[in-house]
Amino acid sequence: MSAAGGDRGAEVVRDEVPGAAERPTEPLAAVRARGRAVPWAAIGRALLPAALFLGVRCVGIVVLAMVATRQGTRLGDELGSWDGQWFLGLAQGGYDGVPIGLSDAYGNRSGETPLAFFPGYPATVAVVRFLTGLPLLSAALVATVLAGIVAAYGLAKLGELVPGGSRRVGLVLVVLFASTPMAVVFSMAYSEALFCAAAAWSLVFLLRGQWIGAGLAAAGAGLVRPTAAALVAAVGLAAVVAVVGRRDGWRPWLGGPLAATGLLGYLGYVATRTGSLTGWFALQQRGWDSRFDGGRATASFATAALADGRSVMEVATVGVLLGAIALLAVSVAQSVRRWMPWPLVVYSAVVLVMDVGSNGLMGSKARLLVPAFTLLLPVAVGLARRRPGTRVSVLVAAVLVSAWFGAYALADWPYAI
Repeated sequence: MSAAGGDRGAEVVRDEVPGAAERPTEPLAAVRARGRAVPWAAIGRALLPAALFLGVRCVGIVVLAMVATRQGTRLGDELGSWDGQWFLGLAQGGYDGVPIGLSDAYGNRSGETPLAFFPGYPATVAVVRFLTGLPLLSAALVATVLAGIVAAYGLAKLGELVPGGSRRVGLVLVVLFASTPMAVVFSMAYSEALFCAAAAWSLVFLLRGQWIGAGLAAAGAGLVRPTAAALVAAVGLAAVVAVVGRRDGWRPWLGGPLAATGLLGYLGYVATRTGSLTGWFALQQRGWDSRFDGGRATASFATAALADGRSVMEVATVGVLLGAIALLAVSVAQSVRRWMPWPLVVYSAVVLVMDVGSNGLMGSKARLLVPAFTLLLPVAVGLARRRPGTRVSVLVAAVLVSAWFGAYALADWPYAI
């Protein structure tokens, strides 16, 4: 091609691209520098769920530290208290090497007592401790925080996937999740954060139609907490519907049963250790008076707590339970109108029924509702549609109330949470 032809080609390009003739030629060095520029906006956007979760939990830790100092206790002792001692003991010595001083709610201890606690979280703590060389409690807190961050990303994605959802809905859901009344457990040596991480991603995979991922995540949750029964119900029923409707081929046939393997596997292990098919349930009833009674004990507790107002913790716990029931009713109504995906409602309902329908430590009722994060979706959607000032005000109030309640439950309330 001649030089004249090359010039004519340049003229055509300038004519066809609007504004091309007016743009000055950019130096090659500037183009290369721009290509190497760090995409800070994209990085900030990617880190936002983690930043929001950690920011909320930092507020809770600061308030807890202040209250603990006022009560004459240490922050580290509070973060590793109650069931945390059992989890730390299991992470250190396994089921046959738990420190002698630990006992059940009645002060008793047998070789089978440690089997009441699921292995997923202690095993995770042991791995973190091995990899980092951190002291036991520090390793547990690192494991909890990392699990909480994973859960935050799952919730952010869940908020995008529901009908009417968006990234804003997901981020609001993360803040609400991190500021639930007993969100203090997301900063303790407790298993809720790890369970919620597995549960959130199982539900995300389920909404995406990724059956194997949903089943595997649910199976992992089944090694962390018995609340995985709610996931087994949600994933299993969704798989049955898919099979009946002849959707997604062989995947729901595998994903549905896979969801139950973790929970059934551990219950089976306890059965072999105790010599009874109901061994784990017997341990719970014998050691912590925890059994399913259809809600009679919870109703009696709620009536007494509201009648005499004997403590802030008990009245607030009843309020949390009533609020959860109201949110479930909203979720059911929205599911009927095809806004809320019904597997999410099934998951919420089973978590709530397991909590309200069981006897045991009434001070733990609010904590046992922490995994029912799907109940917060209608609230997140509603707040995401409000003006920024309203949205921020409500979320800040939730963060502060959660920080106070968690600090009170740990540093002031004398009984187990």
